[in-house]
Amino acid sequence: MTEATHLDVLIVGAGLSGIDAAVHVGKAFPAKSYAILEMREELGGTWSLFKYPGLRSDSDMYTLGFGFRPWTGKDAIADGKDILQYLKDTAAEYGVDKHIRYQRKATAYSWSSEQNLWTVTVENGETGTTETLTANFLVNTTGYYNYDAGYTPEFPGADEFKGQIVHPQHWPEDLDYTGKRVVVIGSGATSITLIPSMAPDAGHITMLQRTPTYIISQPKIDPVASVLKKTLPAGLAAKAIHARYASVTIGFFEFARRQPKATKQLIKRWAKIHLPKDFDYDKHLVPPYNPWDQRMCVVPGADLFKAIHSHKVDIVTEHIEKFDATGIQLKNGEHLDADIIVTATGLDVLMFGGASVEVDGEKVDLGKKFTYKALMLDEIPNFAFIIGYSNASWTLKADLVCEYIVRLLDYMDDNNFTKVVPQVEGGLEPEDIMKLDSGYLARAAHKMPKAGNRDPWRLKQNWYFDKKFIQKAPLVDDEIHFS
Repeated sequence: MTEATHLDVLIVGAGLSGIDAAVHVGKAFPAKSYAILEMREELGGTWSLFKYPGLRSDSDMYTLGFGFRPWTGKDAIADGKDILQYLKDTAAEYGVDKHIRYQRKATAYSWSSEQNLWTVTVENGETGTTETLTANFLVNTTGYYNYDAGYTPEFPGADEFKGQIVHPQHWPEDLDYTGKRVVVIGSGATSITLIPSMAPDAGHITMLQRTPTYIISQPKIDPVASVLKKTLPAGLAAKAIHARYASVTIGFFEFARRQPKATKQLIKRWAKIHLPKDFDYDKHLVPPYNPWDQRMCVVPGADLFKAIHSHKVDIVTEHIEKFDATGIQLKNGEHLDADIIVTATGLDVLMFGGASVEVDGEKVDLGKKFTYKALMLDEIPNFAFIIGYSNASWTLKADLVCEYIVRLLDYMDDNNFTKVVPQVEGGLEPEDIMKLDSGYLARAAHKMPKAGNRDPWRLKQNWYFDKKFIQKAPLVDDEIHFS
């Protein structure tokens, strides 16, 4: 079958957000043509790309699962392979898989006001050729990080190390760490996921961190959710569990923002229940910032803390001086012997998959754009994007954005509009779109769009606020224009 070169809706990215958008568009507008471009050979995005041991969700599956197809697995914190299968099953059930064009990388988006169309330049990884598509409406669901490479600082002496250096984003399938001395550099979600999974087979693992991270434990299997599933009809149970997790997650975030001292005490109390009595909690698990200034990490069933009990895992909080032939020399004079070094040092932020954006021949500087309701960009027509919450499940936000896109397209059809564009009216002060102090976001602040300091440009990172702001508020206001 010949693939259409013009589409009503073009979705870029076949990860969680792309599947979400495709299901919403396909169900609401069966007569509209749509396609999903996916630069890799498999759908699933993050859950397909990463292959490191222990890959799992960093938020609960009851809110990470789609609102239209609730998660029914037993685990509240699920393994990566189970999440990937859930995404594949969802795509197949709703026929989305038939609309995915694999090995297609969008490299340029160009809007023409004369034609009211997007022209998208696409690299075909199968043939090595360049293709051109046109679309009435464009939805970018590529997330905000570079799929080709993660962020790795320049470590002096790295070339001298005789062992193996691995970045989790490109984990070798044949990596044998049995009985080996492993140093994992980093204190984020990747490190705390990797270490408990590797610990049973590795000889010894050291988590080497420059700065600690707040870590809390959450049950892998939620007993309350299990009871609700057994006692309530499936649909009602799913709604109740979803509401419970959303309220607890967002409530804890708001409490932490308002009561940082009390939150620190709670986190410490919860952690010390599972840690050895001689563990220096204040040195290794108390960051120099307040809870939720950076993303908080979750460990299922306290697995990291239990691994520390085994004496096969320890945490070292110190700066690196250099690598050498046998490991890592620290600035305090200590040396960490290593056979394998894992650089879990973060992501490289890349907006819209690195594609360039033009409007009527003028290149767009994304770092100077404001986000309208955190889902569209000022002065860029017929364009929406999805970036999930940094303080809660990604899908809570993705579902809201997808519902908004459906409302928007339906309104345009009903009123014979072919163009919609947000425009800033009056003064607006820029604010960070993610509202976190994480290093990888700070490094990329200049190339990320900004939120504003007032509605409809501000960002609350609160699902309950967004349900009113995105889901229920009128589509028409003074700063979005239809024609």
